[in-house]
Amino acid sequence: MAFDTFDEGINLGGVRSKNEIRTLICYLLASIKKPLDKSTIVDAIQKKGLANYFETSSCFDDLISHNNIKPESENSTLYVLTDNGKMVAEQLENTLPITVKEKAYTCAIELLEQKRIEKENAVTITKTDKGYNVNCRISGGDVDLVAMDIYAPDNKQAKIIKKNFHKNPELFYKIIMGTITKNKDIIKECLNEINL
Repeated sequence: MAFDTFDEGINLGGVRSKNEIRTLICYLLASIKKPLDKSTIVDAIQKKGLANYFETSSCFDDLISHNNIKPESENSTLYVLTDNGKMVAEQLENTLPITVKEKAYTCAIELLEQKRIEKENAVTITKTDKGYNVNCRISGGDVDLVAMDIYAPDNKQAKIIKKNFHKNPELFYKIIMGTITKNKDIIKECLNEINL
């Protein structure tokens, strides 16, 4: 197979042809079985070093122009396979290495889970006269289980708080509940979880 893409950022075993990248994109949409946005697909492929970021983005656009993928609905940022795209995924899936498919699929699932966590557990950063206010919320569906403001002296620390909160909001909630209920078992469990 001829290599016709830039190989910057591609790990050993990654895909180096536009046809492989287009097939991988179709495979992801078929495997995940739900509409995905462009950034999730491109990031899932690029983060594992499976293909070059710019090449993947370009191939995604090619698939749209060739009617292999389409927006889920009018003005939507989520995409689905067309009948042509489903045919590509079915007929060409076996041309991709199993490890490439597994890595891309796993990364896409992880990215979707992270987006779900961030959506359900909102964090907003607001600049104040004395620094930054970081508002963290843990949602229980229709109601906030926890809403808390945390002071950060600068934007860098505010972003660190946001990042760490989104890594494991459930642990954050357990720590608060264990502390305010004085439940030593929950506190010990939390300490073990964070390896202190």
